[in-house]
Amino acid sequence: MKHLQEKAIKFRDDRGWGKFHNPKDLAISLSLEASELLENFQWKSDKEAIAKNIDNIKDEMADVLIYLLMLSEELNVDLEKAAEAKLQKNAEKYPVEKAYGSNKKYNEL
Repeated sequence: MKHLQEKAIKFRDDRGWGKFHNPKDLAISLSLEASELLENFQWKSDKEAIAKNIDNIKDEMADVLIYLLMLSEELNVDLEKAAEAKLQKNAEKYPVEKAYGSNKKYNEL
């Protein structure tokens, strides 16, 4: 993941875009790219959206990841460690014996 993050930062820096990439604007861009990903599914079934838009879906997923990598670099957040910690929190909030097969939120289990 670090190698990919370094490539994204180099791409940005080679173009002099770092001055635009503060945490607020990166978070906004991340949200906008996630919305563009959602747009591929609007008014379609999953199967139809994937069949028609898989290439664009991949591109938008990549954009989301790239902005997330840049934001994590700005905030000095190790995404792998953060994800591991969040998975542990989720395991505690959603124990298998209570959550298996349920779509309820943790406070409803």
